[in-house]
Amino acid sequence: MASNYGPSFHNFGELPIRRPNRAPPAATKDGPRTNDDIRNAQIQLIDQNGTNHGTIETVVAIKMALEAGMDLVEISPNNNPPVCKIMDYGKFKYSAQKKAAEARKKQKIVEIKEIKLRPMIDDHDYDVKMRAMQRFFEEGDKVKITLRYRGREMAHQEIGTKLLDKVKADVAEFAKVEQDARFEGRQVVMVLAPR
Repeated sequence: MASNYGPSFHNFGELPIRRPNRAPPAATKDGPRTNDDIRNAQIQLIDQNGTNHGTIETVVAIKMALEAGMDLVEISPNNNPPVCKIMDYGKFKYSAQKKAAEARKKQKIVEIKEIKLRPMIDDHDYDVKMRAMQRFFEEGDKVKITLRYRGREMAHQEIGTKLLDKVKADVAEFAKVEQDARFEGRQVVMVLAPR
């Protein structure tokens, strides 16, 4: 039996095979490279005032940035030599985050709201559904109208057709028909989109 302090051996008297040490992949940094991360020997430098200094040694550019109390940031890495600018990297990242947040805030996701109707709907119920539909259009959403027939109502489909024509006429000023009425089993589906 092998001792706890020396190398452990298999039953065959050989050392066990060690697995190769697989280090996790280096974390890739998002955003532009800065200061010592810039690998090129020469860069094209633009200083904090916007003055183009032309092609310059990277070491000299980093020293200039540190003297100005700022960072050297790689703006255009695909150029030859890459274009770098002296700027406050913290402020740059903060303003980029603010712009991205503003863009996300302005984005409107169009939702499809559904309104269910019956062929023999009462006038007051119809008015309530129409007000809801108008609110959806004002918010920029599409509306899917589902008209369901039950039992013997299938024999009088003209009532449902008249109702859908009335809906089209009532919303004509603030909505357009995106998908005309079509049967899906026992129900008729129509999609309206805001103008």
